[in-house]
Amino acid sequence: MHATIFDLEFTAWEGSLARRWLGPGEFKELVQIGAVKVDAESFEVLEELDVLARPRVNPVLSEYLVALTGITNAALEERGMDFTQAHARFVDFAAGGPACAYGRDDLVFAENFRLYGIRDTPAAPRYIDAVPYLIENGIDPRGFHACDVARLCGAQFLGREHDALDDAHSVRLGLRALVARGARNILLP
Repeated sequence: MHATIFDLEFTAWEGSLARRWLGPGEFKELVQIGAVKVDAESFEVLEELDVLARPRVNPVLSEYLVALTGITNAALEERGMDFTQAHARFVDFAAGGPACAYGRDDLVFAENFRLYGIRDTPAAPRYIDAVPYLIENGIDPRGFHACDVARLCGAQFLGREHDALDDAHSVRLGLRALVARGARNILLP
């Protein structure tokens, strides 16, 4: 049995988090999907996915987002694909298994479908939000991000913060550390 642990990066500007993306022209347009397919029992990596998506409404990334994520406009131009293609790659990658993320990244997908007027959407994998699980295990996630999960759970994070693939690994390592200490495994039914 497998599961997918993922993270998303999306358009942002200085202060957009505090404004909750309510500033003029601010939308959470998908820019990167980072996903790790794991053995649901051992959390061992089976496969990785790292996809860039070109935003439609704000096609030029802000300097703030470039500095935060390391994703450049040149990389987006070279490797980026349309949102629908990126989402389809993610759904295919999940291959019917559950998908887990830190927070409500599933709603970012939904917001992009609405923003772009896409009505016929592929069936999404069963979604698991890791935040309630962290709280259940005595970890207060307020003010933290996916890149912080490994450290919050006592594991070592070795990646670049706010890189979706590295942040997905942070969540994987954190969940694995909790299960190793006796917590229930949220990836299993």
